[in-house]
Amino acid sequence: MFGYYMDSTWLYLILVVPAFIISLIAQAKVKTTYSKMAKVRNTSGYTGAQAAAAVLRHYGIMDVRIEETSGKLSDHFDPRSKVIRLSREVFYGNSIAAVGIACHEAGHAAQHAQGYVPIKVRNAIIPVCNIGSYLGIPLAFAGYFLGFEPLILVGLGLYSLIAVFQLVTLPVEFNASARAIRVIDENGLLRSDEEISGAKKVLAAAAMTYVAALAVTLANLLRFAILFLGRGRRRN
Repeated sequence: MFGYYMDSTWLYLILVVPAFIISLIAQAKVKTTYSKMAKVRNTSGYTGAQAAAAVLRHYGIMDVRIEETSGKLSDHFDPRSKVIRLSREVFYGNSIAAVGIACHEAGHAAQHAQGYVPIKVRNAIIPVCNIGSYLGIPLAFAGYFLGFEPLILVGLGLYSLIAVFQLVTLPVEFNASARAIRVIDENGLLRSDEEISGAKKVLAAAAMTYVAALAVTLANLLRFAILFLGRGRRRN
């Protein structure tokens, strides 16, 4: 048992901690980039709500509402209610950050309206991924302590679905940002290259948090695989 805890600690330090540090850096980058661009007023005068509405019009979407929501950086698109919810700073704000974030969320609405395949796949696997997040590691633990490798494999397989979900999320997020920037440029929602560059920086920083989250999950998956399968086979 002591060997198990020693191995677990070292694997955590070697694999998970570096990925977790990258994740913290990514989150800090989002906050600093957003804070900087939230202070710069865009010259077109568009608020986030107006910019999101412009994206919806661009794609001919008529059945999606735009509402204010509480919190900071709490902006999201709810496909079930067909509502884009924007935080107060984004909804009423006319900063470069507000336009970029609002258009990104409207980009998600466009994905749903056009049947974008990756978002369909992501939505389809959510129920199974939720099961994997709750049962994956407990099943792997049980298989390890019972000396039953098939149960370990089932548990790790379920846990790996989290990584699959996060991997499928990447093209969804990058595509929503690409749609946002394209509409911003084509419709003059931001009028200069510097403003568009600022919006790109905000969205790129946000996208990196998804990459970092995937890195943390993969590091944990590798740690558990080495810990459970490696020690289990040596023990046998």
